[in-house]
Amino acid sequence: LFWRSHAEFSIEYIGSIAWYWKIIIPVGGSFVVGLIVHFFSKEAKGHGVPEVMEAIALRNGVIRPRVVFAKLFASAIYIASGGSVGREGPVIQIGSAIGSAIGQFLKVNPQRIKTFVACGAAAGIAAAFNAPIAGALFAVEIILGDFAVAQFSPIVISSVVSTVVSRHFIGDFPAFEVPIYELVSPLELGPYALVGIMSGIVALLFIKVLYYFEDMFDDFKLPEYGKTVIGGLIIGTMGIVFPHIYGVGYSTINAALYGKMAWQMMGLLIFVKIFATSISLGSGGSGGVFAPSLFLGAMTGGFLGDFIHTWFPTMSASSGAYALVGMGAVVAGATHAPITAILIIFELTNDYKIILPLMIACIIATLMTGKFQKESIYTLKLVRRGINIFKGQEINLLRSIKVKEAFRKNFTTVKINATFKEILKAISESSHNECFVQNNNMELAGVIPLRSIRRSLLDEEYLSGLVIALDLMEEKVPGITRDDNLDDVMRLFSKYELAELPVIESHENKKIAGIIARADVIEMYNKELMKRNMAQELVSSVKLLEKEQSVEFLPGTSILQVPASKYFMGKTIRELDMRNKFGVQILVIIRKDISGERQTFPTPEYKIHEDDHLVVMGSEKELKAVKNL
Repeated sequence: LFWRSHAEFSIEYIGSIAWYWKIIIPVGGSFVVGLIVHFFSKEAKGHGVPEVMEAIALRNGVIRPRVVFAKLFASAIYIASGGSVGREGPVIQIGSAIGSAIGQFLKVNPQRIKTFVACGAAAGIAAAFNAPIAGALFAVEIILGDFAVAQFSPIVISSVVSTVVSRHFIGDFPAFEVPIYELVSPLELGPYALVGIMSGIVALLFIKVLYYFEDMFDDFKLPEYGKTVIGGLIIGTMGIVFPHIYGVGYSTINAALYGKMAWQMMGLLIFVKIFATSISLGSGGSGGVFAPSLFLGAMTGGFLGDFIHTWFPTMSASSGAYALVGMGAVVAGATHAPITAILIIFELTNDYKIILPLMIACIIATLMTGKFQKESIYTLKLVRRGINIFKGQEINLLRSIKVKEAFRKNFTTVKINATFKEILKAISESSHNECFVQNNNMELAGVIPLRSIRRSLLDEEYLSGLVIALDLMEEKVPGITRDDNLDDVMRLFSKYELAELPVIESHENKKIAGIIARADVIEMYNKELMKRNMAQELVSSVKLLEKEQSVEFLPGTSILQVPASKYFMGKTIRELDMRNKFGVQILVIIRKDISGERQTFPTPEYKIHEDDHLVVMGSEKELKAVKNL
C-alpha cells in the first residue's frame, strides 16, 4: 500500500521509485506511529521485549489489552513504511499481551499470568520463524529465565500449536531460503571462532549505539510524533543510497546467504544498519531488534567468509555458510541467549552439519559481549530504569537480601604478630571455623582457616616459639560490606574454601564489623523462600475475600488486606515496627494503580505509598487495631 508494490518488495523495485517518495513514505509512516505512541499507548514504542520483561518483573505479568492493537498497527505501519526494525519483537509483545489478557480474564493467580505471558511470547517466535523449539526456549531463557517443568510444559504446547496454525495459513516454509551447508574441514572451526569474536564486537557496538541514540532523542523537548518524524526523515534520506535498510531486510539477508553480495557492501552495511536501526528505535519507532541482529550477523559472517573462502577455497565453505553462522552469533551476543540463537538457526537449516561451528561462534560471541556489557540488549533498558528483573525470582532470591540482614557481630580475631600459642588459645575458646587476622591498624589482613591449624597441631612443641599469625594466614580473603547481597556472598563461598567470610566497614575502611557464615546464608534463603511462597498463596486467598475482610488460616491467626491509611503514608517498614507495636506481621504489599496490581515483598527500607495495600497477619484483635489506624 505504501510503496504501491503488487509484486515482490525487493531492492531492485525500490531502486525504480522516485527519490522523494523514499523520504515521504518513511516520514509519513513515522508520524502516524508517533501519534499512536503519544495518544494511545506508550508501550507501543521501542522493541517490545523489555516491556514484556518489565510487566513480569513488576506487575506480575499484567499488560494492558490495548497494547495488542497499538503494537500491531504501530509496528505494521512503521515496518511497512521503511523503518529499519524487525517484526519479531512486536509479535512477541503482541503474543504476550494476548496471553496476559486471557490470564486476567480467567482471574488466575499472578504466577499463572506470567506463564500465560511466556506462552504468548513463545507462540510469537515460533510462528514468526516456523521454529517451535526455538520459540519455547526463547520464552524460558529470555522472558522467564526459569526452566521449571510447571512453566515449560504449557510454553511448549503453546509454541507447537502456534506453529501448526501458522503453517496452515502461511505454509511450512522457513523464514529464510537457506542453502545446504556443511563443515568442509575440522580446521575450519578456527575461522568460525573468528566469526564469533567479530560478531561479539558487532553486537556490543549495536547495543552501545542503540542506547546512545535513545538517550539523545529522549533529551529532545518534542512530542513523540515530532521525534519519530525526525527519525523517519533520516531513514528516508539514508534509504536513497542504501535501500537495504528499509524494513526487516530479509531479501538482503537471503542475498548474503547465497553469496550474491560483494564483501565491500556487506562490510559497509554493518555500520549503516546499526546506525539506521538505532535511529529508528531511538526516535520512538515501533519494531524489534531481532531481525536487525540477524541482518548484522549475516553481513558480518558474509564479510569475513568472503575473505576466508578466497584465501582457503579447498578447506572452507562459501561466504553464505559464514553469513548463516554470523546470524546466530550476533543474536547470541546481543541477547545473551546462546541456546535460543543456536536453535533458531538450526531450525532454519534443518541440517545438523552446521551445528558445530554455530555452537562455537554463538558461545564465543556471548562471552565476548558479556565481558564488556553485563546486560543484554533487552535487560539493559530495564536496568537503566532502575528495574532489577531478577528480584523476587526464587533462583535469584538471595539478590534481594543484604548482608546487614544476616551477619553476626561476634567473631574471632588475632593480631598479625600473635604467637602460635595465642592463636591456639583464641581458636579453642571460639565456636567459629575461621580466625581472622588484624594488622596494627585493626584492619583485615588475612584469615587462618581451621584446616591450617589442624595440620600444624602435630608440631605444636616446635612451632610455638617460631610461628606467628603472619606465617599461617592466607592473605587472599574477600572483604564484603553490609550493603552487598547474599547472592554475591554465595559466589564467594564457592570460590574460597571458607565456612565464614569477614564483613568489613567499607572497601576503604577494612576494620572487621562481623562475619557471615555459609550456613546462615542457606538458612536465610530457606526462610525467605518459605515466606514468599506462603505470601503468594495468602495473597491469592485474600483476593477472593471481600474488601477488608479477614480470613483465618491457622487457629487464632488470620490475615487481612488493608489500604494504607495516613498513619502508614511515607513511613518505612522499619519505622512502622508493626510487630513490636501491634503484634502483626506484614506479609506482602500490593501496589494498585492504573496498570493493575503488583506485589512487593516488604524490606526494612520500603516506604509506604498512597496506592499500597498491606497484607498483614495476626490475631483478630490485633488486626482490628491495625484496620482502625
